[in-house]
Amino acid sequence: MSGLEMARRVRPPGFAGRHIVSPRGGRGAPLARMKPTVLLAEATTPEGAKLTLHERDARFVIRLAGRELMNSAISASELRLGDLAFSGAVKPKTILIGGLGLGFTLRRVLQLADPDARIIVAELLPAVVEWNRTHLRELNGSCLDDPRVTVRVESVRQTLACAKPEAYDAILLDVDNGPAAMVSEDNTRLYSERGLERLKKVITKTGRVAVWSASIDHRFAARFDRSGFRVTTERIGLHANAKSAPYAIYIGEHPPARAEEPAAPPAPLLPRTPYHGGRR
Repeated sequence: MSGLEMARRVRPPGFAGRHIVSPRGGRGAPLARMKPTVLLAEATTPEGAKLTLHERDARFVIRLAGRELMNSAISASELRLGDLAFSGAVKPKTILIGGLGLGFTLRRVLQLADPDARIIVAELLPAVVEWNRTHLRELNGSCLDDPRVTVRVESVRQTLACAKPEAYDAILLDVDNGPAAMVSEDNTRLYSERGLERLKKVITKTGRVAVWSASIDHRFAARFDRSGFRVTTERIGLHANAKSAPYAIYIGEHPPARAEEPAAPPAPLLPRTPYHGGRR
């Protein structure tokens, strides 16, 4: 999930957050003392918005212009995105992750990938990569040291534009707010018909593309299907055991190849009529 590209993780409607409650309740009961939120780092996006990294009680939050984008306490959908790279018919060897974010998807992919696998991470903002190497190192940042990982500080669209046909066995996209971009209209091109056509060219015939979305997007699902992928949708909750499932992951695969019909047998030769001379 990329810094500028991934601006999301906005709480779904009805989400009230976590409250400090008295352990005994009642009048005069002691309240748990909240630790202060610490600003660890800040950066400016290419569009001029302020991106900030915060920590409180070993939980990390990235905010864009004051709005919460990602929270390390809410990672079920990112982990599931990593799982889906390995749920296909063939175990992937070359995997592209669009967006680094807090590193949860990368961590899960590394846990499941073979020792000789190649994982390419495309992250638009240098600050997000730097934060993972420093402030977030104990969270998931050490994953960047794995020799299987290559980090490209660029948009995932740039990475895809340079890729050869059938370059990737799995492509995991956690970019912006999903298909409905919040931060940059340029991100909508990734999920446009032309962008999906590019994804189809660079994924192997047995590979899969998984797209994270902040909500169900029927228009994108239809567009994804029209591009030639066989599409399924999986709903994901805030936590592993959550009752509600506000997030969605769209999984696209090439349809199974049709068996070739046997060629029709040649027409039988008609017997030749003997010729005895004269007019026929």
